[in-house]
Amino acid sequence: MSAQRQVGILLFDAVDVLDFSGPFEVFVIADRLLREEHPFRVFTVAEHAAPVLTRGRLSVNPRYTFQDCPPFDVLVVPGGAGVRREEKNVVLLNWLQKVAGEAEIVLSISTGALLLAQAGLLGGLAVTTHRGALEALRRAAPDALVRSEVRLVDAGHIVTSAGISAGIDAALHVVARLLGSEMAERTARAIEYAWRPITADCSA
Repeated sequence: MSAQRQVGILLFDAVDVLDFSGPFEVFVIADRLLREEHPFRVFTVAEHAAPVLTRGRLSVNPRYTFQDCPPFDVLVVPGGAGVRREEKNVVLLNWLQKVAGEAEIVLSISTGALLLAQAGLLGGLAVTTHRGALEALRRAAPDALVRSEVRLVDAGHIVTSAGISAGIDAALHVVARLLGSEMAERTARAIEYAWRPITADCSA
């Protein structure tokens, strides 16, 4: 079994709850199923230590801030209405550039892909996002191949997914990459999720 991977999940005000909580649950359950090896340590991170108010105003306390978070192996970047503000947040974008370069996998959910685009991380890649944000992503990343009508796109270092619930599929896809498809299937059964593995090459 590989060494434990650090899974950091970005939070910001007006983030979509399922965008971050779906992948959070997937990685936590996968870790629990392999409790002797503990393949994942999952935590949240935000710019500030103050509670984050999600879309719908659920209050969430981030575990770390940009200043004190440990290095990531997997970085999860969710979407939501707050993306419109965070696209202009230079501190967040600079942080994304730094930590994405150090991570093994960067996974964006829904409009989280727009943050990766604004951070300059999608150049030349095949990508996707929420169906309502496809044109916005094409404008933000004009040299990327923006794909529609797909659940996720795996471009290697960067994995992007469609809207909201697609983040669960994408997180299971990452579990399959890192721990094997059998482990991803066990995780899907544990959360009673009807997962259909992505077997086609979605990188181009």
